[in-house]
Amino acid sequence: MEEKSRIHAAQKDPQEFRYFYDIYFKDVFLFIYRRTDDESLSADITQQVFLKALQNIGRYEYRGVPFSSWLYRIAGNEIMQHFRDAKKVRVVCIDSTGLQEILSDDDETFDIEKREQAFAAIRKLPPPDLELIEMRYFEKRSFAEIGEIKNITANNAKVKVHRILDRIKKSFTVEV
Repeated sequence: MEEKSRIHAAQKDPQEFRYFYDIYFKDVFLFIYRRTDDESLSADITQQVFLKALQNIGRYEYRGVPFSSWLYRIAGNEIMQHFRDAKKVRVVCIDSTGLQEILSDDDETFDIEKREQAFAAIRKLPPPDLELIEMRYFEKRSFAEIGEIKNITANNAKVKVHRILDRIKKSFTVEV
């Protein structure tokens, strides 16, 4: 409930927005950095995110989800805009535990060949699919949080992620 009252205060007085900047700057910066792998660019985009949030705080409507979800949505839009404008390739930070979680069913092993196939399949994903996989498996976000960030329902986020996983797994070569 404290967050709701702080949002209301920031809507009345822009100075109160500093609280959200102080609390969420590092997390938003890391969210962006994992997608750009460029510290200076990440700092610039992070500043843009907070500027847009401050400019639009008056239109923000509290819905019982963390304020950070709105910031991540703005950040995602800013990142995508940057890559469209710069015509650059997006970076994905892949860790082995997240990759293993994508690949592993209870009866399957996590071998080098399978890992290489997964890397190849992930590289071919369109940016919106890649972002969903990244949020779920590499950032460990819940479907509810993903849904809030992407402005879809949690169930829709879950369905989309599972469909993407199915496509990734179907792209693997089958050995006989």
